[in-house]
Amino acid sequence: MALEIPRRRVEVERNTLETQIRIALDLDGVGRSSFQTGVPFLEHMLDQVARHGLIDLEVQAQGDLHIDAHHTVEDIGITLGQALSKALGDKRGIRRYGHAYVPLDEALSRVVVDLSGRPGLVYGVDYSRAAIGTFDVDLFQEFFQGLVNHAAMTLHIDNLRGTNAHHQAETIFKAFGRALRMAVEPDQRMSGITPSTKGAL
Repeated sequence: MALEIPRRRVEVERNTLETQIRIALDLDGVGRSSFQTGVPFLEHMLDQVARHGLIDLEVQAQGDLHIDAHHTVEDIGITLGQALSKALGDKRGIRRYGHAYVPLDEALSRVVVDLSGRPGLVYGVDYSRAAIGTFDVDLFQEFFQGLVNHAAMTLHIDNLRGTNAHHQAETIFKAFGRALRMAVEPDQRMSGITPSTKGAL
């Protein structure tokens, strides 16, 4: 008999003086996505997470883009972290850990996820240039920091090689999607069990 886990679909809103964010997340989706953020390259990366993570993801954001994209990108990460935390609940019956290596031509990245209940980011990425189009690549670290802080996950991101910054970023987000997919999957042998010797995550 297959392990039964309730449908893990949530909506989260976060409103500040700088941004207004709404995210709909379904961890048991098929990879559908819809974005209205005003930050096209981030949308391209989030589409990789949805597609390779087999999650349905809708993000609507209004932010102070007349200043720059920093607040919008960071706050989307924060809100996505909140949505992940809410969707996962007590985390009973999930794998907890996930990992993935993803190549794209000359670039190769590794991402490892632990839905540990403890926020931690190790970010080993040296981009070949400071911007992809008009997108400041420093904002990706801000995005992931906001995400791990509010999802309470441990996340190791390493770009192992790459000379094309677009390829570097894309391998990171694809690998994150695949690692997250593995970590949130129901584990038949963990049915009803919290995957921790502490009994809580």
